[in-house]
Amino acid sequence: MSQPEHDSARSGRDAADSVETLFRKTARRFRAAGITTAELDARVLTCAASGFSLETLIGAPERRVGARQVARLEDFAARRLRGEPVSRILGVREFHGLAFSLNAATLDPRPDTETLVEAALEVAAERGSADAPLRILDLGTGSGCIIVSLLHALPHARGVACDLDPRAVAAARQNALTHGVAGRLQVYCGNWADALDTRFDLVVSNPPYVARNDLAALAPEVALFDPRLALDGAEDGLACYREIAPQLPGLLRPGAWALFEA
Repeated sequence: MSQPEHDSARSGRDAADSVETLFRKTARRFRAAGITTAELDARVLTCAASGFSLETLIGAPERRVGARQVARLEDFAARRLRGEPVSRILGVREFHGLAFSLNAATLDPRPDTETLVEAALEVAAERGSADAPLRILDLGTGSGCIIVSLLHALPHARGVACDLDPRAVAAARQNALTHGVAGRLQVYCGNWADALDTRFDLVVSNPPYVARNDLAALAPEVALFDPRLALDGAEDGLACYREIAPQLPGLLRPGAWALFEA
């Protein structure tokens, strides 16, 4: 008689610790907290914490999750319930089809910025070759998402990127290495193009452009977790554009383009 009781107890633990059960519990907590992306966030965090793929969550939902993985998911869920974005919790964000590592000094890449990449690719479409590589400059690179995405899509292009924060420079270098473009990208720490005496075919930038008085009104996921240095555009939000604009004549080759997010 003892064996069935043991099996029953084990079955109960299996149900409690199955990856599907944990996902559903997490999603319920997120919905109760008013998180609009509750299901998606719970799915991503459950997979990341458990080590199981989305395919396993869907196709083998009965798979058990170990105690360490359960504790990891609890930590992830608690952070999400405090407003921390999933990308910050996991330290990675997908952008233009590539996964970019983040740190405290890098802006969380936004889908809107992919529009800047697409515009730059249109400009670059008929430029550059193996004999005359397209030269691209990224001012205020952050994670490197813009320049790395461009170099990944343009195999004959070469790039230079700068950022004022050395931690962002480190992140951009790592992302360039991850995506196989490090050999074509120089990343340095500096204030815009102050240290450059080279001209480029294309200059791109997503500088800080939030007016200082508007910072407090930003969504908590932005205001609390994105670096202020990457957001604060001074009193009217245009300070960085005014700093960069006078440098452009010395940076652009004849026929070159400068593209900015605003």
